[in-house]
Amino acid sequence: MKNISVGSMARLGLGIAVAGFFVWLIARSVDMAELGAALAEANSGWIALAIVFFLLGYACRITRWRIMLRRSNPEIGWITCAIPFMGSIAANNVLPFRAGDALRALAFSGWMGVPTASVIATLLVERLLDLLSLLIALGLVLVIFDLGSSAPAALVGISGTGLIGVGLAVMALLLFPQIMEPLVRLLIRMVNRVVSANAGVRLSGISDKVFDTLRHLSQGPRMALLVLWSAAVWGLEGAVFWAAAHAVPSLETPVAGWLALPVGTLATLLPSTPGYIGTFDFFVIKAMEVMGNPAVAAAAFAVLVHFILWLPATLIGGACMAYWGLRRRSPPSSPRQESR
Repeated sequence: MKNISVGSMARLGLGIAVAGFFVWLIARSVDMAELGAALAEANSGWIALAIVFFLLGYACRITRWRIMLRRSNPEIGWITCAIPFMGSIAANNVLPFRAGDALRALAFSGWMGVPTASVIATLLVERLLDLLSLLIALGLVLVIFDLGSSAPAALVGISGTGLIGVGLAVMALLLFPQIMEPLVRLLIRMVNRVVSANAGVRLSGISDKVFDTLRHLSQGPRMALLVLWSAAVWGLEGAVFWAAAHAVPSLETPVAGWLALPVGTLATLLPSTPGYIGTFDFFVIKAMEVMGNPAVAAAAFAVLVHFILWLPATLIGGACMAYWGLRRRSPPSSPRQESR
């Protein structure tokens, strides 16, 4: 337990250090008074539109997740899915180590009537679908805006060829999850030898259920449907960036928000704090500058879009957590009566 605690603290320290470094980079290149003035000029109408797109995008995310969960619980309702989903997002926004993901898989399993291993499998598919969508979005932006391969690729640390290779690998995992089974089996055997036989047995049982769910989702039209919902999710997320960019009058090229979406979101893979302070903002600013926007206007946009993405999700998720806390001893007993 002590080793786990030390490792966790080391990860937290690394995240804080990385976030602090990127915040420092931003602060040394942007005048805070000018940044405040640019934010004060933000158009409330465009901000409201961005929030509408945000809410629609999360409605699509919840619907996509519900489609995956219905294999284990065909009667699960939309609201029953929305509460743990938004609660986990709020937890990730304020707690370290992506605690919200663990919360969604472990604490809400009984609430939803879905085995923990199945929830874990859906989280894995969700992440792969999002990664695939972001890679496609970045590729489309590079082609549509004819940005070339050097500057934007440098922002995410990968070449155009690398983007294609990673995208193909992600698609292969989604369509043929069984290709990962031998590696997982090998890792479980190592755990069985190094840790304990009981741990190996437990992991083997979870692995069987996870791959069973993954194989089910990869069959027939199911994965195509999930890909379509993912396109809606990220199309609406891009609309959030687009509307937020129009809300900053000093931006000369607001369409650059479509580049900031994949670049800034992929940057959240770096170690950081809850809410991705610093890492997200720095790379969003650089993406906006690549397309000719002034540094102060780009920084104002980064702060604004980060606020739009963080605050509503945290407030809604917090309310969902409060509701769940009051109702978890008696979860919804009639999913058919919920909104579908």
